[in-house]
Amino acid sequence: MATGTKDFYRVLGVTEKASAEEIKKAYRKLAKQYHPDANPADPRAAERFKDVGEAYAVLSDPERRKQYEQVRRFGAFGFGRGEPGQGSQRDPRMPDAGGGFSFEDLGGLGDLFSSIFDRGRQAGGGGAAAGGPPFGPRRGEHVEHVVEIGFLTAARGDKIAINVPVAEDCATCGGSGAAPGSKTHGCAECGGSGTIAFGQGGFQVKRPCPACLGRGDVPDRVCGACGASGTVRQTRRLQVTVPEGAETGSRVRIPGQGERGQQGGPPGDMVLTFKVQPHRFFRREGLDVHVTVPINVTQAMLGSKVRVRTVSGKRVVLTIPKGTQTGTRFRIRGQGVEKRGRRGDQYVEVKVQIPGDLSDEQQKALEDFASLSGLKH
Repeated sequence: MATGTKDFYRVLGVTEKASAEEIKKAYRKLAKQYHPDANPADPRAAERFKDVGEAYAVLSDPERRKQYEQVRRFGAFGFGRGEPGQGSQRDPRMPDAGGGFSFEDLGGLGDLFSSIFDRGRQAGGGGAAAGGPPFGPRRGEHVEHVVEIGFLTAARGDKIAINVPVAEDCATCGGSGAAPGSKTHGCAECGGSGTIAFGQGGFQVKRPCPACLGRGDVPDRVCGACGASGTVRQTRRLQVTVPEGAETGSRVRIPGQGERGQQGGPPGDMVLTFKVQPHRFFRREGLDVHVTVPINVTQAMLGSKVRVRTVSGKRVVLTIPKGTQTGTRFRIRGQGVEKRGRRGDQYVEVKVQIPGDLSDEQQKALEDFASLSGLKH
């Protein structure tokens, strides 16, 4: 293995086929052995402890381990497809590992592996690979928000106004993080570069400096309104178009309404997920709408006409035939939910309501009816 590169399996002293439990056991043993508190006089123990933690962070996560293996098989760490230290040959397609490892050397696989460490991606393909600064303009984060909407709003489609929390530039400092009139000086943590490196040797990842937030300098006096972050949480009011036929889980993307960009980068998007509230009368299954309509005994026995509401807002006259039983369903064609040119139907289930308390006259009349009909009671 080339100097300055790492084989995470070798760091933990396990094989490539080690189980998750074996990896955890090895990590605990080595972490205890090389913990700085247990080795105050050995500076190398702290470095070893750091290596062990780095290896465990990757190999203990199934997805990260899988991605690490993909890069490892292509010789990104100087040992090709064979076992390290066993005379394996460097893949001629790979750069010389002796000069130090760089994500950019791996092309698409470099992007894949860098995601293990959540390395920031610049907007428009900028960054070190494109010859720009390592942390130049970056697109803002997308903001996801769940919006509750009424049943009829979802079925018909409509415009609604919503309030969403987002991070905005601080109005007091203009996003600089410095108090008005305050001077700035180079960041001591990163030496004014705006970045700090994690890792060792040729295997390192640069991230924005947490002390200066990637700016490279810090203010003499921080902004009291935002605490030097340059952003404040505010509520933004947006007009949103709910498409007809929306349902729980439907999503709408509003470009440019997410978190602000960094270093002059464009803002992210607002992604809204709808959650449809239940309705006391209508119930939806796909594009079809189901309702239950109560009718009395006389309507069920003698037949009737009832007016039924629909999701479109108009009422449809439904004919109830003589002798209709409770639970009977009727279909009203084309009165369901419309979506992308397709419209469902509305199904009406009738529920015959039986009167409870009867007057003496009603009781006698019903008994006479039962006698004439031969019904037992």
